Amino acid sequence: MNNLVSVIIPIYNVEQYLTRALDSLLSQTYDDWEAILVDDGSTDNSASIALDFAEKDRRFRLIRQANGGLSYARNSGMVVAKGEHLMFLDSDDFLHPQALELCVNAAHRDGSDIVAFTYDRRYRLRNMIRHFLHLPEVSPSFKHYNEPEYVVTDNILDFATEYSHPREKNSRWIVKHCQVWRCMYRLEMVRRIRFVEGINYEDFPWWSEVLLHVRRATILNLPLYMYYPNPRSYILSANRAHKIMSLRRAIEISKAIYESAPEDKKAKWEANFLMPFEEKLHSKERHLGSNHLMSYY
Repeated sequence: MNNLVSVIIPIYNVEQYLTRALDSLLSQTYDDWEAILVDDGSTDNSASIALDFAEKDRRFRLIRQANGGLSYARNSGMVVAKGEHLMFLDSDDFLHPQALELCVNAAHRDGSDIVAFTYDRRYRLRNMIRHFLHLPEVSPSFKHYNEPEYVVTDNILDFATEYSHPREKNSRWIVKHCQVWRCMYRLEMVRRIRFVEGINYEDFPWWSEVLLHVRRATILNLPLYMYYPNPRSYILSANRAHKIMSLRRAIEISKAIYESAPEDKKAKWEANFLMPFEEKLHSKERHLGSNHLMSYY
């Protein structure tokens, strides 16, 4: 049985963070993985760092291409991935040492198409505050997990939402938000689902389509992803008007995906994903002002 995990890491001008991300793979308690390093036209030292890792360990595979954006880089990685499982790691973030082990074990134990986890909120919040106060960063302390609790479901849309504070009583097991790095996926389920190139908020239509194909999911309420508050990342640095344009386009694409979806799945997706995304869009439009938006377009 192929237990290989393909980890796709898009790279663009992240020389300050890349070594930490790649070292987190070398520190994994599970070693049957390949890291597909997609250098998307970096102009700093990122490509040299990636090449150094690839020369020292054959599990790192370097792809170099002209700059095409995050979606283009992820799509390029999926084309060449060889694993049974797929994960995404942004190059300014890093993984808990047990991330791959826990996810692979859960997928094979439960026969799941995806294994969902979360990120270390305390690590991210503490460093955001320390950045604001111009204090040194703190490193996470990794807890070791022996037999973690979990939930298995054949109806992922009953558990997934874009709301930050869902009203469900047992919200501990809710899979919140559409960032693609929140799950490990069965590669053959998602390989043909392409990220839309040329837009931001590309996670939303991709994840929306993935939800239609998941037959079984395992939910681990564990902070296995270290989401770093990089002030140069898109979500923290992009122009507001451009964010609005991208968000509107992501919503349009996602609506088209669900036009022919089963009515029960469509209704749940509209309530738990489309509605909060449209609320976010309207809020951003009100905040920026219609005159500013008209001048942008």
